[in-house]
Amino acid sequence: MVGLGPAGPSYLSAGVSELAALAPMVFVRTERHPAVAALGAVESFDHLYDEGQSFEEVYRAIVEAVVAAAVAQAPEPVLYAVPGSPLVAERTVELLRRDDRAEVTIVPALSFLDLAWERLGLDPLSAGIRLVDAEHFGTTVTDEAGPFLVAQCWSPSLLSDIKLSVDDEAGELPDVVLLHHLGLDDEQIVSVPWWDLDRTVAADHLTSLYIPALPREARVVREMARLEDLVLTLRERCPWDRVQTHATLMPHLVEESYEVLDALHDFTAVEEGTEGRSEASAHLAEELGDLLFQIVFHARLAQEEGRFTLADVARGVHDKLVHRHPHVFADVTAETADAVVSNWEAIKKAEKGRTSVTEGIPASLPALLLATKLQRKATSVGLVATEADLAQRLAALERQGAEGRDGADDALADGVGANEQAVGELLFAVADLSRRLGIDPEQALRSVALTFRDRVVAQEAAIDGA
Repeated sequence: MVGLGPAGPSYLSAGVSELAALAPMVFVRTERHPAVAALGAVESFDHLYDEGQSFEEVYRAIVEAVVAAAVAQAPEPVLYAVPGSPLVAERTVELLRRDDRAEVTIVPALSFLDLAWERLGLDPLSAGIRLVDAEHFGTTVTDEAGPFLVAQCWSPSLLSDIKLSVDDEAGELPDVVLLHHLGLDDEQIVSVPWWDLDRTVAADHLTSLYIPALPREARVVREMARLEDLVLTLRERCPWDRVQTHATLMPHLVEESYEVLDALHDFTAVEEGTEGRSEASAHLAEELGDLLFQIVFHARLAQEEGRFTLADVARGVHDKLVHRHPHVFADVTAETADAVVSNWEAIKKAEKGRTSVTEGIPASLPALLLATKLQRKATSVGLVATEADLAQRLAALERQGAEGRDGADDALADGVGANEQAVGELLFAVADLSRRLGIDPEQALRSVALTFRDRVVAQEAAIDGA
């Protein structure tokens, strides 16, 4: 896999033309690139863009074609060329690198980014510039201030979508820079007002957009203020909301928390770049909003009681997190995640005046989660949570089960049956093993239980259909 560079043949990496001359087959993702002519005879995938229903479908079809050709030509290599650098904003290369059906060799190339930084006169590292795909701008940067370099602005309509994705009440919008046909004879670098960014150049696949900053703070402040005002209105005008208390809202807080967990599970299960990602993202945003509403509601109740406000909640967690991250905001060194956790526990213990790291762990947590949190705390004080031999304990319980004993006649002094104690120790050991394997035992059990639920439903359907 090679890159065609950012512009004409003069930007091709050394040796690409020679590789093209030697390869029995040369593929290009698109012929719409000024350096393609230097490769000689090529086969392009432009036709797939007309046939596919989405870019992801096109990219996966390209991967299948390239892999099939590579397998057919083996051991001779095929050449696959993409615009710019194969390592920058190239989904097909990402998919091919994951595919174990063919061996992949990448030849780095000059990227359009190199020309962009030079033309803008910016060091992207010191400026903290984030690279964003134009297709995902509206869902990617809504809560970020920038600066951004928006790549692959391949049409005026896409630039228009970017323009309209920012709320016109968010504050003063910046002038932006259009970078069009970098490195070509008709190169244009134009600074324009925000509302003209889709009216200045005939945008195509060689167009990018630099946005120095967005008024993020104004938008966040406004939206949070609107939500807080809404809760106040509901408290004043809605009969149901008016009678709620901290106690009556507790079940809703628990329910919304679990719904967020479900949404997170769905979100993390969907592969990046697939069609379901957008739907899962919208679902997660909705559930987080429901949970946020509960938080704002509780803060409103506390404010009515004269205890604290939503601003106090935000300031409190902000200041607490700053204090607990001295490796970020002070002169403490913490090079690893484990060191951060150790510092966190020490700071937290000092803040709360606690004599034990176990203080503050709710006893009403689900049992597996409670065990896991206690075991994690135990490691911070050098205690091995359990030395349990799982196989030995399980075998002993299986023998008890085979003998039909329930442990009722062997009650311990504290009133817990022997078998109940043994089962508890086994589950405790399983929770500890899960923690050491980096697995959430609560989630693991939930996943298996839901799979079993599906089996029960399938069995019911089979019975009903018999």
